[in-house]
Parts: sequence; structure tokens; C-alpha cells
Amino acid sequence: MSKIVIENLVKKIKDVIILDHINLSMESGTIYGLRGKNGSGKTMLMRAICGLILPTEGKVLIDEKELHRDIVVPPSIGGLIENPSFLPQYTGMQNLKLLASLSYGISEEHIKQALEWVGLDPEDKRTYRKYSMGMKQKLGIANAIMGEPDIIVLDEPINALDEESVVVIKNRLLELARRGKLIIVACHDKEELEFLSDQIFEIKDGHIVATEVNVS
Repeated sequence: MSKIVIENLVKKIKDVIILDHINLSMESGTIYGLRGKNGSGKTMLMRAICGLILPTEGKVLIDEKELHRDIVVPPSIGGLIENPSFLPQYTGMQNLKLLASLSYGISEEHIKQALEWVGLDPEDKRTYRKYSMGMKQKLGIANAIMGEPDIIVLDEPINALDEESVVVIKNRLLELARRGKLIIVACHDKEELEFLSDQIFEIKDGHIVATEVNVS
């Protein structure tokens, strides 16, 4: 079980404020949606939660431990932020095995399960360079969820997916939330985001301007 607390988070690049005093609290077993136009700060917030950027001001706390002070990155996190990137000469399975070798406790069985969950065949011998855009997106999601990390961060996960695949991914995410995972999703599709999310934060110009709670 995990908890994320963000306190007065500010991120500036040169003189431009990207995130402006963000305050949020997120808990396990919940899917949080991030909504906002391009450039609103959604992706930068996700990068901050994953420990990929240093805050200019404020704190990101994971289970009461501060990123970049007490811990470098969250100890159990999987992410798909912006476009997934893999080695073009390797198969999907080979790419994930290579990445899993950098993490403790992700077995080959976990990798196979993640691939199957997103609709990819672990035995597919096609290399990544031969993948369609949809297959590449699925592999990025599989990489984020393999090993079932406590925190899953997905930036536009249904991009390039056909309708059938969108349904599969949505069901997988709902299942993972029921199993206690803390999931953060950014999505341009308003209906899909509302369907998935228990709570939605709307971001504009680096501010949280609205919060919606799904009571259905």
C-alpha cells in the first residue's frame, strides 16, 4: 500500500513556471486522472512523482519519504511517460527481460503475464522495429505494470490503440486498482478518463484548478 503527498510543488525551467504550488494527496486502491491541455503541466507533474525531475520548491513524499532527499525514486513504481522507447533490434520479450534485469524481483513469468495482459504474445519473434504504433504502446504499458508495482503512472496510455485494446487496458487498470495499486493516468479523452478515474485533477497553467470525484 502506498501514499503520495505533494506539498507546495513548484517547477521552473529558466524563468518559466511549469508547476505552481501543487498540493495533492493520493492513496492506494485508487485511479487518479489528470486532465488538461498540452503544456498545462500534466506530464511534468508525472515526471516529478516518478522522481525524474528535481523540484524548484516543495516536496514529493512517497510513504512519508521525500524524493531526492530520503529516496531517489519511489521503491515500487512503473511508468509510461511520453513516447515509449525500446531497443529496435530486440523482441518485446527481450526488451522487457533486459529492463527487468535492472530491477529486483521481476521474474520471466511476471514479464509474460504483463505482455499477455496488454494483448501481446510473449513468443512473438518480431523485433520492436517491426511493431505497429499500437503494439509499441502496449509494450510501454507492459513495461510499466510488469512486476505489479505499487504505483503506476501512465501518460496517455490509450494513444494509438484500437477500440478492443482500449477496453482490455481499461479493464486491466481497474483490476489493478481493485488489488490495491495507486494509479495515475493522463488522458485527452474526457469520457475514457471519467470512466477510469475515481478522482480527476484538472490542471491549467501549472495549477490544480478543479477536482472531481467520481461517486458512481
